[in-house]
Amino acid sequence: MAKTALLLIDFQNDYFSSYDGAKCALSGTEEAANQAAKLLAAFRTKGLPVVHVRHEFQTNAAPFFLPGSEGAKIHESAGAISGEPVVLKHQINSFQNTNLKDILVKRGVENVVIVGAMTHMCIDAVTRAAKDYGYNCAIAHDACATLGLEFNGVKVPAEHVHAAVMAALNFAYAHVASADELIKDLD
Repeated sequence: MAKTALLLIDFQNDYFSSYDGAKCALSGTEEAANQAAKLLAAFRTKGLPVVHVRHEFQTNAAPFFLPGSEGAKIHESAGAISGEPVVLKHQINSFQNTNLKDILVKRGVENVVIVGAMTHMCIDAVTRAAKDYGYNCAIAHDACATLGLEFNGVKVPAEHVHAAVMAALNFAYAHVASADELIKDLD
């Protein structure tokens, strides 16, 4: 899988229930980060590009990821090392008004492996945008986290939100597999 980059989307403190003061703890963030760490190690070992994306709202009235806050920082489990770009975004779509596409083009990337949070928002948005830009997309379903939702009086548990989004993306936008399966595909 030459020309393949790992995109780590929004693995930030505010999403981790184990982070004291988390403003938007998701269901299973720690487990997702553990799976993402396996992919991160594999990409680093193989010398493949890794790009970190960090969301920060532009107002202190936001519910989480406040400007300059500790909660908006990338969690230690997914931190960047020297040479790994960190893209700062202010929108749900990681490509919107950022240099993410420029980074991928400069590195000759054709395929992206996507992990992170939230499944139903930023993972969905970056996957659809990446596909629209012509990238072959893969998602490590066990390296993504989300939360339960409610619509029109119907409560949807996090695992159902996650499964529905993964099923939709797997249908036409991405190859959805486990982190271990995607690591094997790197060989």
